[in-house]
Amino acid sequence: MPRVGIVLGSGLGGLADDLEDAVAIPFADLPGWPEATAPGHIGRLLLGRLAGVPVVLLQGRFHLYEGNDPGLVVQPVLLFRRLGAEIVVLTNAAGGVDPTFGAGTLMVIADHLNLTGRTPLLGPNADGIGARFTDLTEAWSPRLRAALKVAGAAEGVDLAEGVYAGLLGPQYETPAEVRMLRGLGADAVGMSTVLECIAARWAGLEVCGVTLITNAGAGYSGEPLTHDEVLAAGAEAGPRLTRVIRRFVSELGG
Repeated sequence: MPRVGIVLGSGLGGLADDLEDAVAIPFADLPGWPEATAPGHIGRLLLGRLAGVPVVLLQGRFHLYEGNDPGLVVQPVLLFRRLGAEIVVLTNAAGGVDPTFGAGTLMVIADHLNLTGRTPLLGPNADGIGARFTDLTEAWSPRLRAALKVAGAAEGVDLAEGVYAGLLGPQYETPAEVRMLRGLGADAVGMSTVLECIAARWAGLEVCGVTLITNAGAGYSGEPLTHDEVLAAGAEAGPRLTRVIRRFVSELGG
């Protein structure tokens, strides 16, 4: 029975290599789950042990921009809960809205802005999973955020902290939209994660997350944005993030 569920974002799938006694299931082999289509998302559910702690790990995720319903996007975190997990760690790759966050910055998520226009809680409520109205005052657990920072310090990895803005995508933001997001208090912007956090809190999971800043937001560098940047930054920063999460999980097990 896993204690922790972990979602690995674009270019961050390397943590799966550290699993002990791993069992891997392709998304397409799970009833109702399509194959992952986003570049950098292998699309597997794994069960095993990380630093001796039983975990369930999602190597890739579903996105709204792939045409998926919000209910499908959050199925993995709801499955984590059904499998017995108590904690979920969400990771993603995102653009930097705070101009001081350069490529390769690892940012602990302190809060989020859900600007997708969607919610996984729309429609009749499943009372057996969670309450009709979910409180998000501490959506991103202060306790787990502190534990991530302790793990980062122990591994010699610098961790920033900030607000993640989730947009629908798949197009990147315009410079005007980046300026708007900065005005709203965002430090990073991406196309995932916010719906997963909402669903996880609704289901009673404690949530934390780390964003890999892969590039400066549109208009900051004067260069066009490409997904190749995302994958390259993931290859560079992935090992640092892997060390932090491994240490974080090991301390939970201690």
